[in-house]
Formats: sequence, C-alpha cells, structure tokens
Amino acid sequence: MDYLSIVGLLLGILAIVGGNAVEGGVVASLMNGPAALIVIGGTFAAILIQTPLATLKHGFRMFGWIFSPPFVSLEDGVEKVVGWSMRARKEGLLGLEKIAEKEADPFCSKALALLVDGSEPESIKSVLDVELLSREHWDLNGARIYENMGGYSPTIGIIGAVMGLIHVMTNLADPSSLGQGIATAFVATIYGVALANLLLFPVAGKLRAIIANRALYHEMMIDGVISIAEGENPRALEMKLNGYLLAQPGN
Repeated sequence: MDYLSIVGLLLGILAIVGGNAVEGGVVASLMNGPAALIVIGGTFAAILIQTPLATLKHGFRMFGWIFSPPFVSLEDGVEKVVGWSMRARKEGLLGLEKIAEKEADPFCSKALALLVDGSEPESIKSVLDVELLSREHWDLNGARIYENMGGYSPTIGIIGAVMGLIHVMTNLADPSSLGQGIATAFVATIYGVALANLLLFPVAGKLRAIIANRALYHEMMIDGVISIAEGENPRALEMKLNGYLLAQPGN
C-alpha cells in the first residue's frame, strides 16, 4: 500500500477546505452541484471522445496502482537472477524449466522459457526488447489519459465560469439568483484547476514513475538472462546487476 498517495490526497483536500475556513468561508460554499457536473462531466466527455475504449479501460484499471502499485523489487530481482544462474551452472539450462513454469511474472517466465529452449543471446534480447517496449508503450498510453484530463479540466472549469456569469447577466433584475450564478462561476474554476493539479497530473506522474521502475526491473532481467545464456559467473553477474540498484529510490 502506498500511503503517500493517500496522505497527499487528504492533504490536498484539507489545504483547500482549511484555507477556505481560515478566510472565513464555509464548506458549503465549495459545494456546488452544477459546477461539479460541468467540470467532471465535461472532462470525462472529452477523454471519452479522444481515447480508444481498450486504452480507456486499461488507464482506469491503472488508477489502483496509485494506492497499491505492482510490487517490483530490484533487490529481489538480483537475488532471483543469481539463483537462476547458480541453478543453471549446476543442472544446466534445462534445470530452469520448472522455475519458468512457476514464475509469476509473465515477462520473466517468457525470458526463462527462451533460455531453456536454448535460444541464442541475440535472439533472446531481440524478443524481450520488443515485448518490453510494447508493454511500456501500452502502460504509458494509460497514464497519458490522466495527463490529458488534467489539460481539459481547467478549460472546462473556465467554461463553467463563463456559463455562471452568463446566468448572472441574464438575471440582473432578480437579485436572489445572482449569488447562485456567481458561486457557480467561481466554484467551477476552482473545481477545474484543483482536479487537474491535485489529482489528475499527480496521478499521471506517479503512474509514469511506476512504469519506469517496472521497465528498469525488466531491463535488468533481460541483462541477467542473457548473461546466464552466455555462461557468465554467478558472482560476476551479481556484481553487474547490483549496478541497477543505484537507480532505485532509497539507494
């Protein structure tokens, strides 16, 4: 569980609500149904028009990664590859066949299968590089959905603001309706900007970081499998793969 995402989301809401309260406002002044409908509905409508259905589904499924990202540990990956290397050194490449069948990560399972089949290192790298690039491209398209929504949201908020002002101008003779129109105008702008900068853009940024970390993990696995295919010493392989740990946060 990524608690930073939860804390960040709550802190963002608290900052707006708390700042409003410090200035003497009330929470009710930030609650406006028409403004929310315009901004949220308009943003979703725009992204539905722009994005293919398959990409849209994948992007929305990826939202869960913000709170529970796919577990990827470079340290565990190094340990795993070194274990494969030692197993192959003792039992030969066929000794990895059962490990390949039990491997939970489809990418690593495919890498091991290619290794067990006796594929040449160049062939293994070629096949796995294509899959890595395809997976990364697919995931980045999903993350881009949130970036695009973050671009639309403030603009839709401005549309809501203009609509609210139009309502005000057409009802100048009715003072009782002026407050609601002005509230919709300004609250719509707040919704649009806040939605983009406190949710959509941060979500896109975190997804990109998760995708990059997983791609690095798989690059390390490719390097490790090719080294095993070339018969590299397990100790030397471990030292080489430890270099990837420098790119992991906290190292």
